[in-house]
Amino acid sequence: MTYRIGFIGTGKMASAIIKGIVDKGLFGRDEIIASNPHEKSREAAKESLGIDVVASNAEVVRSSDVVVLSVKPQQIGGVFSSENLGFGAGHTLVSIAAGVTIETLKNYVPDSKVIRVMPNICSTNFVGATCFSYSEDCTEKDIQVVKEVFEAVGICFEVKEKDIDAVSAISGSSPAFMFMIVDAMADAGVLLGLPRDMSIKLAAQTMLGSAVTLMESGKHPDQLKDMVCSPGGSTIEGVKVLEDRGMRGAMISAVQACAEKARELGKRF
Repeated sequence: MTYRIGFIGTGKMASAIIKGIVDKGLFGRDEIIASNPHEKSREAAKESLGIDVVASNAEVVRSSDVVVLSVKPQQIGGVFSSENLGFGAGHTLVSIAAGVTIETLKNYVPDSKVIRVMPNICSTNFVGATCFSYSEDCTEKDIQVVKEVFEAVGICFEVKEKDIDAVSAISGSSPAFMFMIVDAMADAGVLLGLPRDMSIKLAAQTMLGSAVTLMESGKHPDQLKDMVCSPGGSTIEGVKVLEDRGMRGAMISAVQACAEKARELGKRF
């Protein structure tokens, strides 16, 4: 049987992508195949996703033209050495393994087209931010397929591969920073006498609402900040504290550190 798209791996990210493309009507469940070496994981994926899940990665490659490599970076060598996967000129390999370059992937599949994708954890709730780069032999059709697949779980942009590490820092790592901010705001709520569960929900909803407002308004973040800050009011007092404590500089330095570490890790593969 021939499938339209295959997945090597059925982890959280692969499962989110599969659910997204099915929900958006891009692919039917009978057009998707995935692989997982563990029997319990295969059965769980079959039940939750409603697709064919097999033990052999080679079967996925043999059955699909587009194959999404959804494994951890350190597992890639094992995936390609464990069996002859059979990648050829008719295949497009889509890799979401962080730090693994197109050049490295091409060493494994020299005859296939390669698209390197950087999604983030928010894709698991269909509000992800994804960027991708591709090898020179990719066609417009290949690029369009990848855009449609990842737009099913959020927003998606094409970037030069040299910018992938910056993307990894801004959208890949920064959810951790956002969670830290929510946690700190919740602590402040508890300090002021609010229950923790309420404080977390208020802080999280405020972050969500702020993001939606920013995306839909088309305004610069600074403009929206100024709209909240009344002259001589309480908000501008808080803004002053954050500026005095170096919040802006700390965030810039944190993102920069993530990008530098991503470059360093990428040299290992």
